[in-house]
Amino acid sequence: MLPSRGPGTRMKDPSRTRVVHVVVGGEVGGAERMLADLASGDPRGSTGVDHTVALLSPIEELGRMFRKAGLRVLDRGRAGEGPLHLLVRSFGRADVAWIAGVLGREAAHIVHLHTFGSQVVGTRAALRAGTRVVRTEHSTRVYDDPSCWPFSRWSLARTDLALAVSQHVHDVAVRKAPWARGRLRVVPNGVDVERFAPAGESPTGPFSFVLVGRLEPRKGVDLALRALADVPGARLDVVGDGAARATLEALARELRVSDRVRFHGAVDDVRPILAKAHAALGSSRTEGLGIALLEAMAMGLPVVSFAVGGVRETVVDGGTGLLAREGDVGSLAAAMRRAAGAVDGMRRFGEAGRRRVVEHFSMDAMRLGYARVYAELRER
Repeated sequence: MLPSRGPGTRMKDPSRTRVVHVVVGGEVGGAERMLADLASGDPRGSTGVDHTVALLSPIEELGRMFRKAGLRVLDRGRAGEGPLHLLVRSFGRADVAWIAGVLGREAAHIVHLHTFGSQVVGTRAALRAGTRVVRTEHSTRVYDDPSCWPFSRWSLARTDLALAVSQHVHDVAVRKAPWARGRLRVVPNGVDVERFAPAGESPTGPFSFVLVGRLEPRKGVDLALRALADVPGARLDVVGDGAARATLEALARELRVSDRVRFHGAVDDVRPILAKAHAALGSSRTEGLGIALLEAMAMGLPVVSFAVGGVRETVVDGGTGLLAREGDVGSLAAAMRRAAGAVDGMRRFGEAGRRRVVEHFSMDAMRLGYARVYAELRER
């Protein structure tokens, strides 16, 4: 068992496992929101885990989000982002020393890495402090991108356990790194099924879809707009922001659907928008799991989506929604037209989707899954 104290630390409850999450990044995305959910408290006192976030970010928004969730945040201060900064941080000493100091002062049992930028610097700090390392594989990016893989591979080889958010991510990782099979497991992301619950009133007006995600090529919002052009009368709410927003708004005008599309930008609470929609739309070109779709399903929305990545594990075609051929705009448009013409059937899909999330993808299940992993590593 790892020691519960270190030089200069205060006495801490030896019965609780102390985890320091290292986050290096400049955006609020699915990985960051998942961490906020995972570490935002233990209301039932059942997991016995104390969480601290060690943050290196160029933006203040991340720290605000974590603090709003009730987390203890240790902020390194404004940290540069980009390839040069990644190299300096990965091979330099200053940030490694700072994180290692945090691990020592917190008497951490485990360091948990969530972002690509955190992998090398966090692993080096953990090795220096003698702390176990857990990684969450939120997507397949580090396995698909040749510029990421050398850094990620080095970290993976020194990681105690890597936890994939879906079987899809796990399988991609195993194909890329078969030597790491023994340290790769699946712990699906979960959502707060009490916070994301059916609104109680059925939406009215023209059939409306809602798409939640960052406005970047990977999310395929351009494909959603092209599909919408072939679904007469249907409307689309797009929730999220990103560098592609202006391009997507121009595309909506070009496709003559701008009068049926509303770009909301980033919002603090997506639930009121979800409550007014008939169905959630997924258009990602690649998807580790699809937490936004799970949140929509928890609110009782059926899903229309490409059958891509981890979405195939959450959405049951013909049971909780409709799946279209991956990347095929015509197939997605056909599924959207089918949904718009079968409101009652889609409502039943939504009810089944809610049950599926409660049974398999709840936040409590995710927290307990991670707590078991933490407990196992602490006892090694």
